Amino acid sequence: MRLLIMGPPGAGKGTQAVGLAERIGGAHISTGDIFRANVRDQTELGQTAQRYMDAGEYVPDEVTNAMVKDRLAQSDATEAFILDGYPRTVDQVSTLDGILAELGAPLDGVIELVVDPEELIQRLLKRAETSGRVDDTEDVVRHRQEVYTAETAPLLEVYGSRGLLIKVDGVGEVDEVSRRIDAALPS
Repeated sequence: MRLLIMGPPGAGKGTQAVGLAERIGGAHISTGDIFRANVRDQTELGQTAQRYMDAGEYVPDEVTNAMVKDRLAQSDATEAFILDGYPRTVDQVSTLDGILAELGAPLDGVIELVVDPEELIQRLLKRAETSGRVDDTEDVVRHRQEVYTAETAPLLEVYGSRGLLIKVDGVGEVDEVSRRIDAALPS
């Protein structure tokens, strides 16, 4: 099974993606993890990405796309994977479509974790308190939610029009949300 998980910051994507990858016997492919691994291993792509990150700039799509393409071609992602944090733009959707077509590995579904915006803000503020992240102020958290809504809504529309979007209530205990995801997956 080949899946993509989406949801606003604080919805629990990373937590759910890790567990879901185990349950489907596939790779959890997080763009954050890919970036860190490429930088750590000093790959050519990692060195390029590091230059942008050191300058406080976004890593260009072509670098991110190349890292994702490389990761999807690895043996543990051949039969099953869950993408977490990619794609983030409509242009990246097109690139991902091309990568998956080359690999003969179309997406089986796109899980959207749906959580009320005010619930998300409270979750993130609580997480900021417990993790000591003083940069996670309410204004910053609200801005991240706005950016997600502005940038990601078009992706949800694209996948919805393809009949791939699976909306799952993301409120509740981790196990409860996991059960909802499992019940909603295509057979």
